[in-house]
Amino acid sequence: MIKIEGVHKSFGSLKVLEGVDLEIPTGENLVILGRSGSGKSVLLKHIIGLLSPDAGRVLVDETEVGSLGYNELAKLRRRFGMLFQMAALFDSMTVGENVGLALRERGGMKEVDIKEIVREKLAMVGLKGIEDKAPSDLSGGMRKRVGLARAIAMDPEYILYDEPTTGLDPVTAQQINVLIRSLQERLNITSIVVTHDMASANYVGDRMCLLYKGSILFDGTPEDIANSKDPVVYQFIRGEAQGPLTDGTADIEVHTPDPVGQEARHGE
Repeated sequence: MIKIEGVHKSFGSLKVLEGVDLEIPTGENLVILGRSGSGKSVLLKHIIGLLSPDAGRVLVDETEVGSLGYNELAKLRRRFGMLFQMAALFDSMTVGENVGLALRERGGMKEVDIKEIVREKLAMVGLKGIEDKAPSDLSGGMRKRVGLARAIAMDPEYILYDEPTTGLDPVTAQQINVLIRSLQERLNITSIVVTHDMASANYVGDRMCLLYKGSILFDGTPEDIANSKDPVVYQFIRGEAQGPLTDGTADIEVHTPDPVGQEARHGE
């Protein structure tokens, strides 16, 4: 289980997290929602110790992440896989070298065994036989799947997904959603998915949280969030231009279609 208790984080005068409390049980697919800049990715970085909270703490199976030394933190991170927003593949390496990177860095494995694991993980994400290709030869969706193969190469207990469907067309995005869900079910992985893509969130999420003004405003099931009457939640999940999320910003004039006027203009 991952526990986030009263986490605060600021960058200079900018307050990003202001008392986040969250529990993520083993085997769950948790979706963290929020507008761009709401602190979703910052929260992920706290979970794996890339950032330390100004106050509060993060625990992974009762171990406080912020209390770990360099070697202990490196050991903890081996239990995590991460799919970065833009896949973050190394263009100077082949696909196979990217997927096997952590295995080689860890050491102690024969090259033949590493290559077999690479082939296995690529097959799990539907990419057989592309080990020798360059990342530049791949589509955006294929790059995301290679990134996912790399994330599961070490057989992690937890996978963190940072905007996994960003920049993908709807069909490719749904392929990634199916992979996220199937890997969680096949490998019993605990998944934390950061996104503002509601179609993706509804497909992969067992539970959803909404970050707003530095804390968790909503925590519940996909059905709960669909039925929420909270005005912030309501505006966010429907993607409406006007509402409490956009109060204080420049007014946007919303135009609705006028079928009668269109017909008149076309002489119909």
